[in-house]
Amino acid sequence: MTDLPLAVLDLVPVSAGDTPNDALRNTVDLARRAEEFGYRRYWFAEHHLNPGLLGVSPAVAIALVAGATSTIRLGSAGVQSGHRTPLSVVEEFGLIDALHPGRLDLGIGRSPGRPAPTNGEARNGAPTAGAPTAGTAPASGPALVSAAAAAYQASLGGADHSTDQRAANGLLIPRRFDFSTLLGSPRLGVTLSLLQQPGAYTPEYADQVDDVLALLRDTYHTADGQTARAWPGAGAALEVWILGASGGSSASVAGSRGLRFAASYHHSPSTVLDAVDGYRAAFAPSAGLTAPYVSVSADVVVGEDDASAARLAAGYGLWVRSIRGGAGAIPFPAPEEAAAHTWSDADRELVADRVATQLVGSPSTVADRLEQLAAATGADELAVTTITHRHADRVRSYELLATEWARRRG
Repeated sequence: MTDLPLAVLDLVPVSAGDTPNDALRNTVDLARRAEEFGYRRYWFAEHHLNPGLLGVSPAVAIALVAGATSTIRLGSAGVQSGHRTPLSVVEEFGLIDALHPGRLDLGIGRSPGRPAPTNGEARNGAPTAGAPTAGTAPASGPALVSAAAAAYQASLGGADHSTDQRAANGLLIPRRFDFSTLLGSPRLGVTLSLLQQPGAYTPEYADQVDDVLALLRDTYHTADGQTARAWPGAGAALEVWILGASGGSSASVAGSRGLRFAASYHHSPSTVLDAVDGYRAAFAPSAGLTAPYVSVSADVVVGEDDASAARLAAGYGLWVRSIRGGAGAIPFPAPEEAAAHTWSDADRELVADRVATQLVGSPSTVADRLEQLAAATGADELAVTTITHRHADRVRSYELLATEWARRRG
């Protein structure tokens, strides 16, 4: 029996042959159904320049489904900090909270951005490596990609995962995927250039989080004592989360500030234990949280039995291949398209860790594996992300899992 609540993580996927209109209507429908099934939260991820994913703005997506639901918590997993300002984030979520108070989770993620070239002063009264000084210029073009990738890699933490491993209870911790090719891809450069204003830079992640917290608490001030109030946003009852995929800076920021932490087994399975361990090691109690609190995400497909679930999940490898290959997520393939694809050894290796850690099967099979994941990570909640070609199969997957999970809760 398990008492862990389940959440939905929605990437707003587009299936092959569908339109953006279809995908958005499916998201609204799934949010309604997830509320009926008893899921605690419905979170939206943020991705850009992906033909197969429409989750470009968590705040807008939350606003689209908030009116169609009434009790389920809605949130971001997460807002990408690399190209957003703390004020814009607080104002957007404050605006939604004004109409739907007490239901929002603000998950803040660290993402690549243009780093500042020199030291300076933080806005909220603390030193930072963020602000440029006169006579310097932030990186642009290929230098922008190189600098952003290097800064992002340095913040991930340095644990070695050169081979497949197992947690004490048998959970697979696969060999770490090498993101260096993706981080150095021309597509990343185009994405960063389009997301950031010319000459803009990304402050230190910790400083951005501190500014968000100060604006929400209505305690924001500059180094010289100037105050500012977010209208709306100040005083909004948002539940703040930090997202992290490793034991690096995100885990440290979440723990040291006493915030809730969301770790990823679904897109970085090799470092999920590093992430939760790093968070707990850094945790300091806060006014809002007296003990560490962790959610762990997993890719899941549930069918009536193991064989039917495997067929529903058949397109997953091709979909991951499109992301890992640097082109961006393709519309999710039909099982027939996936079955007809001829795989090279190199392509299989490209997606091996993700395919091996996708939880696919009957309700009992998947629930067993989710309980294993929860036990290995000490999770307080689990966030499930499911993509299938047919919307009805996706809804049914969430329904089957919720029914089995409720049965085990007694």
